[in-house]
Amino acid sequence: MSEKGSGPRIRPDLAEVAAYKAGKSPKPNPGVQTHKLSSNENPFDPLPGVVEAVAAAAARINRYPDPSSKRLVAAISKRHGVGAESIAVGTGSVAVLVQFLQAVAQPGDEVIYAWRSFEAYPIFVRAVGATPVQVPLAAGERHDLTAMARAVGPKTRAILVCSPNNPTGPAVGDEEFRAFLKLVPTDVLVILDEAYAEFVTASDAVSGDSFMGKDEFANVAILRSFSKAYGLAGLRVGYGVASPKVIDAAKKVALTFGVTELAEEAALESFARDGELQARVDEIVRERERVVAALKGQGWDVPEAQGNFVWLNLGARSEEFATACEEVGLSVRVFPDHGVRITIGTPDANTRFLQTAMTSRSY
Repeated sequence: MSEKGSGPRIRPDLAEVAAYKAGKSPKPNPGVQTHKLSSNENPFDPLPGVVEAVAAAAARINRYPDPSSKRLVAAISKRHGVGAESIAVGTGSVAVLVQFLQAVAQPGDEVIYAWRSFEAYPIFVRAVGATPVQVPLAAGERHDLTAMARAVGPKTRAILVCSPNNPTGPAVGDEEFRAFLKLVPTDVLVILDEAYAEFVTASDAVSGDSFMGKDEFANVAILRSFSKAYGLAGLRVGYGVASPKVIDAAKKVALTFGVTELAEEAALESFARDGELQARVDEIVRERERVVAALKGQGWDVPEAQGNFVWLNLGARSEEFATACEEVGLSVRVFPDHGVRITIGTPDANTRFLQTAMTSRSY
């Protein structure tokens, strides 16, 4: 019998789970315009028509949203040329990722992912009761798909591949990904996380569109997000594309009414704004290329950047560098003793970051 007044019993394995740490907002700096470059948010306002669509939907918030988000599913189906039965939507692509993991993994199973990669991966894997298997990144802060394939064992139920990799930046190549799939048993779910897909410019990079709706890739699931390029981070909406078998299982563990009508309306309006979206993506990519070129010119070793961020492997100097940025009104994402991720922001913010990087490089 438990001690009186001790409260509910908490899962002991959660003691090994670190809470997710979101990017910090910049501290107020009198007389200085501050910039948040810590969360890979889009620096632009919502696309034209989005705020109006959300405002109209707000008049109906006394009603539950459509639990199937059928209009958004139909738009995604049309965009990717796959049936509605192959699509799941959720409160951000991370929610769909958790659904996929819940669909295939349980206590005693293993989930493989590169490290360092998205900080939430180990949290999600532990949350479903599975065991994380971390495979170190290769040279250039890239996924080591050969090593990841070697890590597959009888307990492996899923493999997470983040392309472009958050927080380091490189994208996985199409040829290497296809070669990797040939080494993975077909009963293991391979989840290609493409939250930053719209920013990829490398011609040889993998694209989830090549695998959607094809029977020979029935063990591949794709994740996409409206938070990054589309600028809907505050509304939480994303989706996954996978085989009907996987989607059916994922929907059984989905949060009911997860995607609000406000989020669905915003996503639908954003989907209809391809021209405006591409113009914004192009501007962010131009700024990314300017930042990378300037950093390399200063002498920094910068991994390939294919998202809307850049990575500096600073090791023990990571927190010192983040403090230097904070002092000039910039918040960046620090990973203690490893590195710092800097979101591509407005030109003014990026220039100020480059000035800080130059100063930091000199000592």
